[in-house]
Amino acid sequence: MEIHEIRYFLAVCQTLNFTKAAEQCNVSQPALTRAIQKMEAELGGLLFSRERGNTHLTELGRLMHPHLEEVMARTAAAKDSAARFLRLESAHLRLGVMCTIGPMRFVGFLNRFRADHGGIELTLSEAVPSRLSAALLQGEIDIAVMAQPEAFDDRLRAELLYRERFVLACPIGHPFERRNAIAMKDMDGQTYLQRANCEFRDVLRERCETAGAFINRSYRSEREDWIQTMVAAGMGVCFIPEFSATHPGLVLRRVEEPEVVRDICLVTVAGRRWSPAVASFVQAIRRYRWPATGDIEAAEETAQVVSLG
Repeated sequence: MEIHEIRYFLAVCQTLNFTKAAEQCNVSQPALTRAIQKMEAELGGLLFSRERGNTHLTELGRLMHPHLEEVMARTAAAKDSAARFLRLESAHLRLGVMCTIGPMRFVGFLNRFRADHGGIELTLSEAVPSRLSAALLQGEIDIAVMAQPEAFDDRLRAELLYRERFVLACPIGHPFERRNAIAMKDMDGQTYLQRANCEFRDVLRERCETAGAFINRSYRSEREDWIQTMVAAGMGVCFIPEFSATHPGLVLRRVEEPEVVRDICLVTVAGRRWSPAVASFVQAIRRYRWPATGDIEAAEETAQVVSLG
């Protein structure tokens, strides 16, 4: 049974006249009659009783009428939902964001995107890169923004958004506060507070060891706010991404010899067709002008001003 046949049936129910129903449906009367006969053959009985000047529903026709009306109503609702989705009036987008990306840098883009695409409902999910990659491939999220030191899975497509350096966070009064930059070798003997979700933690450790610096690990936590609070309390130091939201009382210093930089990428599944919402997001994030790296001095001043109240 096809949708156009159901439409013909309902038109006859409304008009109780095959000629008028055919005109209403913009088809010939023979075509409409054949469609009704096909339905009757499928259902196994007559839907209409046609007498001279008196067409009316049979008992089977009366039984089928509410069911087929519901089919048409659901079909119309589905078409309306699809049209609204394609017009981006009621679309849903699932965005995965690496949990170490600071919201302060990203919120400007999200605010702009929301203003330009008010009909798109955006859901953000936080996770480590391995989990985001798996969620992308399994269709649990549409897009991810993340970084990782190794190459991405061949099934994924990564586009560079911006680069972000790692900096050293230390408490006010720490000897590093009096310096403009910290070399990796200067980390030797420092008490280090480890951010468990840092995707570059192995890279940072290797860079320290290569420079001859061996650090004392004292605490490890998945909570960025706990690590930063402990740093501010004088319990140790840690590496954090340059654009992280920082806790009051932190001093940030550039890391050099060598500098460690991560590439923040927009990641999608290679070859997968995009919905209109995804296509709009990708287009918007490509056009967005991300602030350039190298704003560490301003971040230092802000952190110190906040800490002084």
